[in-house]
Amino acid sequence: MIKGAFTAVLILAGLSTALAQSRHSARGGESEGTVIPVTAWRTDKKADPIKVENLFLYENGIEQKIKNFSYDPSPARIVILVDNSQTLPTDVEKMKAATMEFAYEIFEGDQLFVLAYDEKAEIIQEWTDDAKKLETSLATFRKKGNPYLFDALDSVSKEVLLPLMPGTRKTAVVVIGDGLDRGSKVKFDQIVGEMQNNNITVYFLQVPDRSGGAYRRDQPKAPAVVTQLTEGTGGKAFTLDEAQTAAKFICDELRRNRYILSYQPVNTSAVDARRVFLIAQDGISTRTKTAQPPNIKAN
Repeated sequence: MIKGAFTAVLILAGLSTALAQSRHSARGGESEGTVIPVTAWRTDKKADPIKVENLFLYENGIEQKIKNFSYDPSPARIVILVDNSQTLPTDVEKMKAATMEFAYEIFEGDQLFVLAYDEKAEIIQEWTDDAKKLETSLATFRKKGNPYLFDALDSVSKEVLLPLMPGTRKTAVVVIGDGLDRGSKVKFDQIVGEMQNNNITVYFLQVPDRSGGAYRRDQPKAPAVVTQLTEGTGGKAFTLDEAQTAAKFICDELRRNRYILSYQPVNTSAVDARRVFLIAQDGISTRTKTAQPPNIKAN
């Protein structure tokens, strides 16, 4: 569980106050249907819009008929989840600087929520678009304890992002850490499924692996955690040294290249995980989650 009260969070979640420090602006919207978020962009330098007929969607190798594919200009809700643990091989000032880059790059209407985790996930700053307020709150960053990454992601999903749904569809988590987990009760596979089921895109600002590639019983090694979380949810990994570039890329991508794809699954199972594979015609690139988890709530 996250430390702190969430009454204010739920009130603030629906607000879209202006950000004087932000560099961008846009409006929002949503589409109907069974949806998955898709990041799509042209690589052929053409100005033509990306359309349904440019895309091909498969579940477990079975082609699905795409009902609709529409650009999503709605504001993003971005959670920045920072590894606060004692042995993380970086310093607090670098983590502060990396977090602040997002305050400078978000678009009008976007909001940030910052948490830091060791054995517990702790609220650093509730939803805000105020760079000065965020900078002040980061004074509580520290280095202590062990990294319970999977428990922290579980709390982010259930306590911070799920209360915004279904009205808010454009949600993302940016993890600043190396992917190491030491002690979480929640299992890694459950976390990946939870992020995919709730259409939460995971990005990483990756710190060098402190474990030296050591084997972790019943879970992937830290670098594999980063890869499986980002690729499995349609996100992307950067190094911590690329924080400025990463913040601009992520905020721009969420606002300019984010689409909603809707379809009605056919010839697929509702009780088994289904592999999702989306391809596009030449000149278009896409990213989306790699699986649809079963339609069964996790215990």
